[in-house]
Amino acid sequence: MKTSWLDGLRGFAAFLVYWHHHTLWAHEGSELILESGFGFNNQHYFASFHFIRNFFTGGHFAVAIFFVISGYVLSAKPLTLIYAGEWTKLNDNLASAVFRRWLRLYIPIICTTFVFVTLHHTFGFWTLSVKRESNYRDGVWMWYAELKNFTFLFNAGGEPWFTYNPHLWTIPHELKGSIIVYTTVLALSRCSKPARLWCQTGLIFYFLYIVDGWPCALFAMGQLLSELDLLAEKKELPRFFYSLEAYKDLIFYNLFFVGMYLGGVPSHNNEIKDLRASPGWYALSFLRPQAVFNYKAFYLFWAAAFVVPAVPRIHWLKSFFETRFCQYLGRISFALYLVHGPVLWVLGDRLYVAVGWVREAHKEGIPGWVDRMPLPKWGPFGLEVAFLLPHLVLLPFTLWMAECVAKLFDDPAVRFGRWLYRRTLAPVVR
Repeated sequence: MKTSWLDGLRGFAAFLVYWHHHTLWAHEGSELILESGFGFNNQHYFASFHFIRNFFTGGHFAVAIFFVISGYVLSAKPLTLIYAGEWTKLNDNLASAVFRRWLRLYIPIICTTFVFVTLHHTFGFWTLSVKRESNYRDGVWMWYAELKNFTFLFNAGGEPWFTYNPHLWTIPHELKGSIIVYTTVLALSRCSKPARLWCQTGLIFYFLYIVDGWPCALFAMGQLLSELDLLAEKKELPRFFYSLEAYKDLIFYNLFFVGMYLGGVPSHNNEIKDLRASPGWYALSFLRPQAVFNYKAFYLFWAAAFVVPAVPRIHWLKSFFETRFCQYLGRISFALYLVHGPVLWVLGDRLYVAVGWVREAHKEGIPGWVDRMPLPKWGPFGLEVAFLLPHLVLLPFTLWMAECVAKLFDDPAVRFGRWLYRRTLAPVVR
């Protein structure tokens, strides 16, 4: 199956994260409206309506999609080698993948956050999110002290946030999920097809219903979907699937519809009573398993598990994610994820303050920017003129920064990992 749609889906999901964070930042104090269910506390806003809410605060949904896509992509090549019986190549593939994974994820993070710390001290600009230490040496030390723990796979203490870019809390989960995928592929490589499918299904059940391992469940689901697609190409799916062939369109449209609904799960807090008080969620609230602490993770798992396999089987949807714009977003998606936060705190914050989105802290931190160019807040909540117009500057600048980071740090990190792996290989004995 052609998988360019996966790149487009990943890119569009990265854009949703960008929009989510900007929406919440500009509308500070309105999280209860934006992230609660439509009709909660008798508040009815267009931006919080079912399905539509995914385009305003769909960042949580996007993260779940990221994890499923990662599980799918990371397992695709090894699974192909398993079905081809290429055991030596499978070993080489997994060895290379595990060796390079940490480097691929963390080198761009190390570079971008170090540049941020350096610029922060060089120019002395004020930000609401990151405190500047008294001198550059202390700033670098604090950055290093956090970074070494943040990049440690088995770190189990402290906050999950990295002060110098809190949006990157997903990356440790990305590394853990990657290791789970590689380990599972290797452990099940010699199993029969039915045994492997059942073991993967059991692993998903374990991560979601027995322990609170929802990120791991998403990676495992991506791996399962990858194998099912591979079997579909080979026309070797379990017979049960072929009995549903006549209803394929109906099934996948329904999966997409249900997935989009679940993707808009209220996320303002972890209180299940508030979920039950949200119109349209009372009955669904009783499906949450005991193991899952943050209830939204359970619904986001199923949302991503339904939407990802539906996309390539709904023609107009697949075509959308294969457009040049979505493919471009897919190419710079990781870099966009890395830079959108710092751009928001430094440039975006000042533009929002200038047009009228002011907090008390701004009056002390950047008083010269307060209401410099006030704009009217006409329009629906979340689509005000004063919110949209700054993006004429912010979106192109953020995309340009992402392009720069992709070329300067992201792409070189990939090449460096491959080069370093080749340099460490033992000579082949013939």
